This record gives sequence, C-alpha cells and structure tokens, in this order.
Amino acid sequence: MQIIDGKKIRDEILTEIKKEVASLSFTPIFCDILVGEDPSSVQYVEMKKQRAEAVSVHFHKANFPVTITTEELIKEIEILNKMPNMCGIIVQLPLPLTLDRRKILDAIDPNLDVDCLGTIASDSFYKGKIDFGFPTALACMKLLDFIDLDLDPRHGGASKKIVVLGQGDLVGRPVTALLRFRGFIPTVITSEAKNKEEIIKQADVIISGIGKGKYITGDMIKKGAILIDAGTSESGAGIVGDVDFDSIKDVAGFISPVPGGVGPVTVAMLLNNVLNVAKKK
Repeated sequence: MQIIDGKKIRDEILTEIKKEVASLSFTPIFCDILVGEDPSSVQYVEMKKQRAEAVSVHFHKANFPVTITTEELIKEIEILNKMPNMCGIIVQLPLPLTLDRRKILDAIDPNLDVDCLGTIASDSFYKGKIDFGFPTALACMKLLDFIDLDLDPRHGGASKKIVVLGQGDLVGRPVTALLRFRGFIPTVITSEAKNKEEIIKQADVIISGIGKGKYITGDMIKKGAILIDAGTSESGAGIVGDVDFDSIKDVAGFISPVPGGVGPVTVAMLLNNVLNVAKKK
C-alpha cells in the first residue's frame, strides 16, 4: 500500500501559487471572517493566515464578537466585498446559532466566494460556469491526479468503478459533479442505498466524506483499491477519518491518511481559488 502524502502535494501547489502571485501587478487580499473565539476556529483561521502569507497573499483580519447580529455582520461583509484587491472572502464555520448562516454566506460577493458556499456561487459551480469550486472536493481530485493512474475515460479509464460515499455539501455532492464534468459515471452511496457493501467491494476508487470514524474496513474493499478519505470525526485519540487505516493497510493500493491527506490540500486549493480570482481582475 502507498500513502498519498497530502503535505507534499500541498507544498507543490503552494510553490506554484507563490510564483503566479509574484507575477501579478497587485497583491491579492484574502479574508477569513471569524465570529467569536472558539479555539478550533481560531486555530483554523491562523493556519490559513500563515499559508496565505507564505504565498505572498495578504490576509485581512476580520474578527467579530459572538454578540454581533446577522444584520451587522452582513454590513461588514458588504464593506469587505468592495475592498480594493479583495480576491477571496470566506466565513469560518460553524457560526454561532444566533446568526443566520444562509443570509451571511449569501452576502459574500459570488465572484469572491472562494469556498463556494453562497447560493449563487454554488449554483454556478454545478453549472460549470466559474473558475473555482469547493476546495475539499478539488483536493480529492488533486489527490487522484497525483497518483497518476490512467483514469481518463478517453483512454479506457471509464471502466474503473468509482464510488462516492455520501452527498454532503462540502465533499460528496461537489466531488460527484467534478467527476461527471470529467466524463466519469461515479456510483453514489447514501444512507438509503441498498447493497452498499456489495457496491463498495467492487470499487476501484472510493472517495468518502461521510464523517463516520473508521467505517471502511479491510474486509469491505477489493485488493488494490484506491481510498480518498475526506471524512473527519472526533475520537478519543483525536481526529480520525472514515477509513480504518490499520484494517485496510494490507489490502488497499493507495490511501490518503487522516490527518495529512485531503486536509492540507484543501487549504492549498482554497488559495488556488483566490489566485484564480486575482488572475481575472
């Protein structure tokens, strides 16, 4: 079994982004809006700040108290939308329950919505009309590309059975769309699907984002299967993925580990979205 090193792929992407940012006539600005002081959220925002600055993208700090109202936050977002050289705005989730998540996400200018979570940007993505997309789904595809297996449908790759577990907004649904954009016909498994075990057992490629810790075990997959694990859940030992790593290590062909697989590449693809916005300005 070979481990897909997400940190190595991330570093390669960030190196390329830094080169392209250096060729721009201005410094792009990226903003991750933080409401409150949840330790995990603070940590994630700081990590994205460090990655942005590492590729010479200016990080704009936008931290607000947990007492802010939906209307007040929308006004702040409208100011950010108009900021010169702004090339990406996201909201660190989850938001406090006192706020209207949908209204806030939809307040972001669709041309700056680099997380693709606003209604307009999301709809445009599924219609193939924008130059960026959901970062985690893009990261899953980047990991598959890195393996460099011939999955191209034009070269017989369509005979490969690709299974997507889950149809969540961040992974399952958008990664299914990306696969279809490339000409694949992935099989989607939801909680209501029948014969789940049989379908998984036949899969050459499994992309999972269901958030069920260690759900996929070695006896569920075929020899040599490729596993892209985009699921995360809490356990006593910290964060675990959908795949039971110890169980599948002698069966799988490739595995993206949790942590260290999809996660690092997701941040790189987010910043690549920022770069794509900047290149269109």
